[in-house]
Amino acid sequence: MDYSQFLIMKQEIGLLAVFLIVFLADTFLPRREQGSIGVISCIFFAAFTVLGFVPGVAGEGVAFSGMYEATWPVINIKNILNVGVLIVMIQALRWADQDMVRIRRGEFYELLLVTLLGMYFMISARHFLMFVIGLETASLPLAAMVAFDKHRYESREAAVKYILTAVFSSAIFMMGISYVYALSGSLYFSDIAIAVWSESHSALLVCALAFVIAGIGFKLSLVPFHLWTADVYQGAPTPVTSYLSVISKGAAAFAFLAVLWQAFGTVYPQAWEWMLYALIILTITVGNLFAMRQKNMKRFLAFSSISQAGYIMLGIIAFNPMGLAALMFYVLVYIFSNLAAFGVIGAIENASGKVWMDDYRGLYRTHPRLAFTMMLAMFSLAGIPPFAGFFSKFFIFTGAIAQGTVAIYVLVLIALINTIISLYYYLLVVKAMFISQDDCVIAPFRSACSERFALWVCVAGIVFLGIVSFVYNTLLEGTIMSF
Repeated sequence: MDYSQFLIMKQEIGLLAVFLIVFLADTFLPRREQGSIGVISCIFFAAFTVLGFVPGVAGEGVAFSGMYEATWPVINIKNILNVGVLIVMIQALRWADQDMVRIRRGEFYELLLVTLLGMYFMISARHFLMFVIGLETASLPLAAMVAFDKHRYESREAAVKYILTAVFSSAIFMMGISYVYALSGSLYFSDIAIAVWSESHSALLVCALAFVIAGIGFKLSLVPFHLWTADVYQGAPTPVTSYLSVISKGAAAFAFLAVLWQAFGTVYPQAWEWMLYALIILTITVGNLFAMRQKNMKRFLAFSSISQAGYIMLGIIAFNPMGLAALMFYVLVYIFSNLAAFGVIGAIENASGKVWMDDYRGLYRTHPRLAFTMMLAMFSLAGIPPFAGFFSKFFIFTGAIAQGTVAIYVLVLIALINTIISLYYYLLVVKAMFISQDDCVIAPFRSACSERFALWVCVAGIVFLGIVSFVYNTLLEGTIMSF
């Protein structure tokens, strides 16, 4: 075996180096200096994130006989996820300094980095064995993160639901892989793509794809595989919920794209196009309808994230370079928008313990900056111009309709109608904060410096990506060149 192949995995090696630094600091720092672990984690991960955007640092290549691949889109997908992880780490600093969490703060950052490593493997995998290794590496530590607040019943319940869902979804996914292996005799995506072409009308192929899509659909919270989402989001600590809603979902979307395009792209119109049409319509519509009924802010954003997953899937079904670039841009915008909302929720929860929408009535009068940030996040998630969310939806719709089929036009029309419906429940939050005449039940407080810094970064991202167009153009040009 040529061990020099490991040098192609530069991003994974860099992430492991950050993990080892955090682990050693957590193990050997004196107790009186343990409070600096969170800051150390953020500093080294920030350096790692910045290096990822330096041209030539993370080189392209293929390793382990094609099992691992690093291309321009893959490298930049990981960089986008790194930006979101860094914001989550900064937002979690105050929460990790609480009495019940302080002694285990190092474990939180270590688990977070391990899950990100698993997501890296999923995105770069071009062989189902490596994909499953990445899937389990990402899933198991996440269960521990959901149960991190072990003294709360809701957190323990959420962890049980998450681990049971992860087990069943992995079993379903493995069943689908076994059918694929029976059809192709290989676990390499490239070999599967060639083998399934002759089986495009096989009932076994359709069954195998259904199992594979269902298995990954659990990770993406696609309807009807979404029932765990709201309970887990509500029960998990808020930093973990934000990580699940943004980073985990974004990584699952990119991994889903790799599996469908690389392994089953040759049977796209015959086998799995109609499956995704149905899933997208159900996911967007059901997510919107249930979000209207929620009064808990974390459950509210849980169903919002389910609906957003449907829009993310439009980038996958586009099946062209424009769709991939739009997907990357959409996830980047979603990171800033959703983490801005969760940042406000986390700041208020850390100070007052309030997580219900009714508690936000009149928030503008006592906390105008938090209310303004939440308003920008809601406007961006709803797709209101000129904020970044409008352009992310515009580009992903444009990428989808580039196919030019009647079915895709109908699908985009349904998505557009649902976008209008989503305005209602996003504006409910804005109405409660700015228009409600009730006295605010949240007492005045000053948020931590880390929380304010993370919120400023999110606001800058929402405004900047809505004004400057070169980000999407850069993603599109690089995707076309490497497609």
